[in-house]
Amino acid sequence: MTQTHSPAKGPAAPSDAGWTRDELADNPHRSDQKAEKVRGMFASIAKSYDLNNRLHSFGRDSAWRKKVVRLAEVCAHERVLDVACGTGELTRAFRKHANPERVVGLDYTPQMLDIARAKPSDRIEYVQGDAQALPFPDNSFDVVSIAFGIRNVQEPATAIAEFRRVLAPGGRLLILEFSRPRFPPVRWGNDFYSGWLMPRTATLISKDKSGAYYYLPRSVESFLSPQQLGIMARDNGFVRWSFHPMTLGVVTITKAMAPG
Repeated sequence: MTQTHSPAKGPAAPSDAGWTRDELADNPHRSDQKAEKVRGMFASIAKSYDLNNRLHSFGRDSAWRKKVVRLAEVCAHERVLDVACGTGELTRAFRKHANPERVVGLDYTPQMLDIARAKPSDRIEYVQGDAQALPFPDNSFDVVSIAFGIRNVQEPATAIAEFRRVLAPGGRLLILEFSRPRFPPVRWGNDFYSGWLMPRTATLISKDKSGAYYYLPRSVESFLSPQQLGIMARDNGFVRWSFHPMTLGVVTITKAMAPG
């Protein structure tokens, strides 16, 4: 596990929030209701999701997505599945910068997909579904991506096994996820920003009552490290994994290959 620290003291999320202070102080990944709480919180913040992402990443979220597309090395005849696609920003980046034969975005939350479908998008399919039970046949895609979504899945190993199942031989898996910087001064600054400042400003902007932006830092610090994700990918049949930290280690792209 990545190193953890206690949540910053201060006002808790509102009393009717999906996530309580006690759940977040413990480990939100252990909650039996994690899947439904996550779907509820994304429904709550869907309308302000893109704005908060852009503001609180200082505009770096676009560069992170472009790096995922570059690392995927997509060819024109290939098929791409973007899991936990949210409002479709990474899905659209694949269509814009790689233009493969087929691009599918899948998400668990209907409200996020409503926003994705309303954006200008040429030849993109959007499907509601669960990362742990993908509604596609074996060997359906050449690339599977998931950006800031693997930690929100109830059982990440089950999802990674599904990614392996739907990937064709030689397919690529790209996982973009927050990580904790190794350099102490950067890590301390990031912990303060993501653990104290960002939850307050993002909650104010979104008018959220689900606890979404209090969940975010706790879900990052209590989740698997990129190296542990690589091991999980290996245990589910992937080979040749690599790690690509960005923005001083605030995010990391884990890339793994399907055999063949």
